[in-house]
Amino acid sequence: MSRAESALPGRVVAAHGRHYRVVLDASPAPRHCYTKGKKAGPAVGDRVLVLPEGLNEGVIIEVLPRRNLFYRSDAQRSKLFAANIDQLLLVLAAEPEFSDDLLGRALVAAGSADIAAHIVLNKADLPGTARARARLALPESLGIAVTTLSALDTEQTRARLGPVLQGRCTLLLGQSGMGKSTLLNALVPEAAAPTQAHSEALGTGRHTTTHTRLYPLPMGGDLIDSPGFQAFGLQHLSAHDIEQGFPEFAPAIAQCRFYNCTHQHEPGCGVLAALARGEITAQRHALYLRILAENEAARRY
Repeated sequence: MSRAESALPGRVVAAHGRHYRVVLDASPAPRHCYTKGKKAGPAVGDRVLVLPEGLNEGVIIEVLPRRNLFYRSDAQRSKLFAANIDQLLLVLAAEPEFSDDLLGRALVAAGSADIAAHIVLNKADLPGTARARARLALPESLGIAVTTLSALDTEQTRARLGPVLQGRCTLLLGQSGMGKSTLLNALVPEAAAPTQAHSEALGTGRHTTTHTRLYPLPMGGDLIDSPGFQAFGLQHLSAHDIEQGFPEFAPAIAQCRFYNCTHQHEPGCGVLAALARGEITAQRHALYLRILAENEAARRY
């Protein structure tokens, strides 16, 4: 019998570096697994084939075809967040102040992979919440739902997010310090994720999650928790992928004179015309240009 024939199917439920926990279809007990070689490893949520070793270990020999893969990338490395997800739950807060640029990039990554996004504005008891909520008018105008709550209120959190999460595989994502771990604990008490206050001196959060892990939800479905981030490169996206991350461009792109229009300076560009009419915001178009320029510069070097 070949190695492939001896391998058993399973699902990756945790990842830390090149070490993984996999739950095999045939057994609920997770196995501690690793990969061989230098090829890209699996992500949490991946379906894989595992060659068992001993009582509770194994070698991942193949990653099975994915529905999608959500990740960020820059010149140094790629960070795989999760695979085969149904939606992205982006956690923001008034304090520390969230970045519009990082929020926009995460939404572009989701849009390019055809993954639905939902925003949670956490820490609703803070005085800056109204101003933070107003800043979310732009993504909300793009059809992205926004839920405001305090994750410290467990009952409220479960009541408002339960219908959003039920029966779906959801990636929990956020900048450091947004209260993501508190939200996770409200939804999955057994997670017992460590929490700590953000640094008031720096106005930034500290990473409390160090690895990615999948948790079954009591109401059905799964929640994948991932480390907080302070950067979100998108160098893996092609120019077409970047366009896909801006769904509001689609009607205007159909009006472009040239099929290979970059929507930067070309005559007869439908996107630039829509921008001039106020149908596309200057903020979103500027983000599009930044991502495009970064990726072009990265390819040159």
